[in-house]
Amino acid sequence: MSADDLDALLRVTSGTYRGETPPDIAFGTYDGAVGRLVLAMTARGIVACSFEPENSVFEQLSRHVGTFIGPNPGRLDPVRRELDAYFSGRLRTFATPVDLALATPFARTVLQKTMAVPYGTAIALEEIGERIGRPRALRAVGNAVNANPVCVIVPSHRVVREGGELGDYPGGAAAKRHLLNVEARALAGR
Repeated sequence: MSADDLDALLRVTSGTYRGETPPDIAFGTYDGAVGRLVLAMTARGIVACSFEPENSVFEQLSRHVGTFIGPNPGRLDPVRRELDAYFSGRLRTFATPVDLALATPFARTVLQKTMAVPYGTAIALEEIGERIGRPRALRAVGNAVNANPVCVIVPSHRVVREGGELGDYPGGAAAKRHLLNVEARALAGR
């Protein structure tokens, strides 16, 4: 699906509910310090905060979550405000509930463990493997971390390789470094 196709589909979808029932999945973007993030919110919580292109996230949502997808700023604006506060160093814990519907069952287990990693700290991939009882499944753990559909909010950027090497991140090494630096500066009071 091209970007033009996505724009046309969102126009048609949003036109179908004006003044009626809002979409089941609110869809939009956030432009911040690490680039454009694609956001999507279900009734259960934030299902996407992704570095992937909009059309890719839209296709994943329609394939795995639901097809009534459209813009709904009223549902996404609170997430945008939390992201603004996070990037400015004023927010350490997101209040927005998380919906891991786009993650595999194994990835959900891994990502739930990453949500317990304290703000401003990092944990080795190997430690995550230990915590889920799969110490030898490092490649699978790494793949789950790298496939995080709810980046920033589910802090997979806090997972590093043994020895402190950054490792892979959906938004790239520069985005991961930036997120870790935001947290380190906030903790240092700068």
